[in-house]
Amino acid sequence: MAALASTIESLQRLPAKAQRLWTRLPLMDRWLASELLGPLLFGVAAFTTVSLSVGVVFELVRRVSESGLPFTAAFQVLMLRLPGFLVLSFPMATLMATLLAYSRLSSTSELTALRSIGVATWRMVVPALVVAGLMSGLTFMFNDVIVPRANLAASITFDRALGRALSSERGKDVVYSRFGSIQAQDPGAPAQNGLAQLFYAREFREGVMVDVTVLDFSHQGQQQIMTAQKAIWNEKRSLWEFLNGRIVTINPSDNSTTSANFDRYFYPFTSAPIQVAKLPTNSEEMTAAQAIRAEQLLVQAGDQKEARRLRVRIQEKFAFPFISLVFGLIGSSLGVRPNSRTSRSQGFGISVLLIFGYYLMSFIFSSLGVKGTLYPILAAWMPVWIGLGGGLLLLRQASR
Repeated sequence: MAALASTIESLQRLPAKAQRLWTRLPLMDRWLASELLGPLLFGVAAFTTVSLSVGVVFELVRRVSESGLPFTAAFQVLMLRLPGFLVLSFPMATLMATLLAYSRLSSTSELTALRSIGVATWRMVVPALVVAGLMSGLTFMFNDVIVPRANLAASITFDRALGRALSSERGKDVVYSRFGSIQAQDPGAPAQNGLAQLFYAREFREGVMVDVTVLDFSHQGQQQIMTAQKAIWNEKRSLWEFLNGRIVTINPSDNSTTSANFDRYFYPFTSAPIQVAKLPTNSEEMTAAQAIRAEQLLVQAGDQKEARRLRVRIQEKFAFPFISLVFGLIGSSLGVRPNSRTSRSQGFGISVLLIFGYYLMSFIFSSLGVKGTLYPILAAWMPVWIGLGGGLLLLRQASR
C-alpha cells in the first residue's frame, strides 16, 4: 500500500514538474511554441476530418445503405480507423502550423524585431524543430503501438458485421517452403542444400490446418506427396499430427510409386506455417516487431519478392515519423522569411501542394525499393534526406 501511495503521489506531481520545466525554458522559445499550438491543433482537426471523410466515411455510408451494415458497427469501424488518419494528419498539421505561425509573426514584423536584437534566423526555428521532433515521436508511437491493432480490429469488426469472418486466427492458402539439407542417395556422399519441403493448406481455422498437402524432397531419388484432411500441431511432441490422409512415394529412377492410407500420422516439421497463417496480410496491421518476424518467415519460405516488399515497409515504419521533422523544417523556413505573408487558406493550399509532392516522391522511391532497383533502406529514407536537405537550403536562403 505504501508503494501504491508513493506511485500515485509521484503521478500527481508530474504536472507541477512539467510546469517547472516549461518555466525554465527561455521566454522566446515559450512564446514561439505557444504560437505554434493553435495552428497545430487546427491542422490536425482539419486534415483528419478531410482524410477520414474521403477515406472511410463515404465507403461506410455506402455499405450501410447498400449492404445492410449496422450503424453501430459502422461507427465502431470509424472510431477504430481514426488513429490511422490521425497519424497521417500529424506531419501535415506540423507543416501548416509552422508555415502559418512564422508567416504571421513575419508579417507583423515580430521576427524583424528579433533580428534587430541579434537573434539568428536558425535560432528562431529551433522551437519549431523541437515541436516537430515531439510530433515525430508521437507519430511513431501511434504508428507502431495503436494503429496496427486498431486497423486489425476495424477489419475484423467490418468483416464480422458483414458475415465474412468470425475470427482473426484464420488464414487462407497458407504456403510455407522449407529450405534445408537434402540427403544424398549414396550414404557416403555429402548432403546438398535446397528446397526440402513444401507445405500447403487451403485454410487455417481455429488452430487446425484444413486440406493439407506436403511435398517432401528431403531425400534424393525419392519424392513423397502427403495429403490429409486436417493437420494439428502437437505442442508436446513438436510434431505435426495429420488426420485422414494418404502418402504417395515416387521413385524417379523407375517411375514406380507406393501409397498408403492413414488415419493418424506424425510428421516432423516446423510450426512456422501456423505463424505464417496468423500474421496479418497487410503491413499496416503489423507492428514493427511483427513485420520483422514476418520478413524472417518469408525469407525462410523462399518468397524473396514478398520479403523484399516487407523490408521496404519495415524501413518506412521507422522513416515515416521523421516526415513531421521534415515538414517542420520546411514550413518554418518558408514562414521565417522577411515580409512573409501567408493567410490560413493560402497556408492550407501550400501545405497540400508540398504534401502531395513529398508523398509522390515517397511513392516513387517505395516502388523502386519493392521492385529491387533500390535497397530498402534507401527507398524508405531517401525522401527524408531529400526533404531535410531542401529544408536546410530554404533556411539558409531565409538567413541571408
